[in-house]
Amino acid sequence: MNLEQKYLALLQEAQRRQLPDLESIRLCFQTLSLATAIDRDCAALLAPHGLSEGRFVLLFLLDAAGEGLAPNRLAEQAGVTRATVTGLLDGLEREGLIERQGDTRDRRALRIQLTHKGKQVAKNVFRQHGRWIAGLFGNLSAAERRQLGALLDKVSGNLATASSRMST
Repeated sequence: MNLEQKYLALLQEAQRRQLPDLESIRLCFQTLSLATAIDRDCAALLAPHGLSEGRFVLLFLLDAAGEGLAPNRLAEQAGVTRATVTGLLDGLEREGLIERQGDTRDRRALRIQLTHKGKQVAKNVFRQHGRWIAGLFGNLSAAERRQLGALLDKVSGNLATASSRMST
């Protein structure tokens, strides 16, 4: 795998300084480079549909909800602020993908629902996105996928431990 240029430069400097455990440094930079490449390709996949990752997540959540969701629930489920959700919803509404409706049980509340166009876009994008993700891991056996998941969980645990040590 090719490392991004900035990581190559950092790795070369680490080698020059003879830092310990260069292999771990390389693995970290490989992981970061892979994550960046996945983000970039995902953005390129969503862009023709007028979607960002944030808009895509909201479409996914709204499609799953069926009867719609309140903006604060969307923000909570998406892990973003209410202000961020409002901006994302404004864009989706301009594109005709969602509509804001009064809640029949509470006239003060709003429910966000996909429009017919929003449901069609969601269906098409989810299918395409699913095939793309499957292609990323398609050459891994089931055992290799489980192993990769376990290894990523292990590294994630190390990150949590290291973060707690840094805060004390």
